[in-house]
Amino acid sequence: MIAGQRMDLYRSRYHKFEELNLYCYRVAGTVGLMSTAVMGVDSSNNTSAWNLAQQPYIPTEEAIALGIANQLTNILRDVGEDARRGRVYIPLEDLAKFNYTEQDLFKGVVDARWQQLMQFQIQRTRQFYTMAEKGISYLSPDARWPVWAALMSYSQILEGIERNQYDVFSQRAYVPSVRKLQNLPVAWLRSQVL
Repeated sequence: MIAGQRMDLYRSRYHKFEELNLYCYRVAGTVGLMSTAVMGVDSSNNTSAWNLAQQPYIPTEEAIALGIANQLTNILRDVGEDARRGRVYIPLEDLAKFNYTEQDLFKGVVDARWQQLMQFQIQRTRQFYTMAEKGISYLSPDARWPVWAALMSYSQILEGIERNQYDVFSQRAYVPSVRKLQNLPVAWLRSQVL
């Protein structure tokens, strides 16, 4: 985690997604790893005689995916704020792929190119959330509900970006408190059956 925070001291651009993915792993994927160790995993499936020798499944990759998804969400939500600080976290090769320049980003240009670029970034981020969801059922039963609630609420920031027509330069995407409260019973149900 500290290595990731240090990256912000000397990097303000990422050329390829692989580089950004490493940054996200360091600053947020590691949080998923640490949180899994604190929350614990469900070992109740290993109580039968034929399973006693098996170790419980530890959802390491899924925990990392949740951290990366959250960090990518932060990056997409905060593009405008980061640009005002001279930082560009969206990979430069992705900007080029959609013929969108750093100058466009610094000017806050929201056009078809930007919308397509953001759709691509949001789709990538949602893939990480989907991967993360698969690991929640392996967590300790007491941990599942809050993790589902956090995942659902945080991923809905992406819907806020879409509602704002991908304008992350003059509008901050967020999840209203009422929506967060509405997520709680759904998250509880998912924690019980998924």
